[in-house]
Amino acid sequence: MPTKKSRGGRHGTGPQRIDLRRVRQVLPAPAVGLIDAYERHLSLERGLSEHTVRAYVGDVVSLLGFLHGVDPAAESEATRTTDEADDNVRGGGVNGLDIGVLRAWLADQREGGASRTTLSRRAAAARAFSTWAYQRGALEHDAGTRLVAPRAYRTLPGVLRPEQAGELLRASQSGAAQDDPVALRDLAALEMLYATGIRVSELCGLDLPDVDFERRVVRVLGKGGKERTVPFGVPAERAIRAWLDRGRMRVLAHASSRSAVEAVFVGVRGGRMDPRTVRRVVHEAVASVPGAADMGPHGLRHSAATHLLEGGADLRSVQELLGHATLATTQLYTHVTVERLKAIHDQTHPRAR
Repeated sequence: MPTKKSRGGRHGTGPQRIDLRRVRQVLPAPAVGLIDAYERHLSLERGLSEHTVRAYVGDVVSLLGFLHGVDPAAESEATRTTDEADDNVRGGGVNGLDIGVLRAWLADQREGGASRTTLSRRAAAARAFSTWAYQRGALEHDAGTRLVAPRAYRTLPGVLRPEQAGELLRASQSGAAQDDPVALRDLAALEMLYATGIRVSELCGLDLPDVDFERRVVRVLGKGGKERTVPFGVPAERAIRAWLDRGRMRVLAHASSRSAVEAVFVGVRGGRMDPRTVRRVVHEAVASVPGAADMGPHGLRHSAATHLLEGGADLRSVQELLGHATLATTQLYTHVTVERLKAIHDQTHPRAR
């Protein structure tokens, strides 16, 4: 088990950001091989999104770096102690990974300033990796089954009021009205995000055959490779048609490549629109609405779900539209609507106070 001396520094959040790529480079070859195999497992066999795979693999790199005594705070190349690390080489890269190491790693993360939510996610990543390594034969015992982490606070970001959502979309129409191709694209992306509540990764992954204008539905590929069909309204249809008819080919015509010929949303370089670009577009659009809480694409997703429930939609329908695996996740939105109703009651009812 790593000692405080061999840990060297934090692998979690805190004042010092750790370069996990550097940690990965200096891990013993057996450990790197396991990480590579686990990454393929998450991506190819489980079909997780690129973002989720990156987060889980980063947590495993942090865990194995802790196990092998990698010093992530080193100014130059990361180093590791040789005594316990060499033993781990002989053990296939994870020798000694027991419940004590897992708990010590999480404690180290906590001391580094990791939040309850982050600790919960990293514990889940460690449990998943431990089970996979045990099933693969790399571990004699699945220590992850005994790992317990603080339950994450289940909170939602701020949501737009319906009138704020309308104002955001009206403000985004000004550039589109001038037939600027990028403005047409951005308006279509905003309309689609709010109309459907789909994830930003699902939006960027849309291909032309996925949009059915006749039925006014879009087919999306969600988490775990699960496909679902989501309806959209007339304003979103108008915005998407305008982008496809008057903007998309003009963007591709000036692009350096046309690598995303099937993508609905394309970037100025000709590839599929990047989620970071969508986040920037949403942040800038929300900033134009007075009093609106700053949010990204996920905030629009939360807003769409909240407005559906406030409009009378049932939980099961909203769950299906959003692609939630469990109803418990969808039920979080009911807390938002109840709190809003309580606030309205407190402000308007003569006997509220």
